[in-house]
Amino acid sequence: MSKNKKEKKEKKEKVIYYDDNSTIADMSSVNRKGEKREPPKPRIRSTAGEKWKTYWSSVKMMVLPMCIALVVLGVLYLLTMWIGGNF
Repeated sequence: MSKNKKEKKEKKEKVIYYDDNSTIADMSSVNRKGEKREPPKPRIRSTAGEKWKTYWSSVKMMVLPMCIALVVLGVLYLLTMWIGGNF
C-alpha cells in the first residue's frame, strides 16, 4: 500500500504560475477571462479646506459627548474628595 502512495505522489504535477510582473496575491487587475483590466483612474487630491471641513464636522459631533464625560468625571472626583474628607 505504501508503494501506491509513493507512485501517486510522483505522478502529481506542479501548478505553473505565469508572471505578469505582479505578485501572486495581487489579482486585482485580472478579470474572469484572464484579460487585464484597464488601469484605475488617478484620484483627485483633496484640498486643505476640504480636509479642515471634514475634520471640523467630525469634531462638532464629539463636543457634546466630551463635555458630558468631563462633567461626569468631575462630579465623581468631587464625590471621592468629599467621601475621603479632603474637600
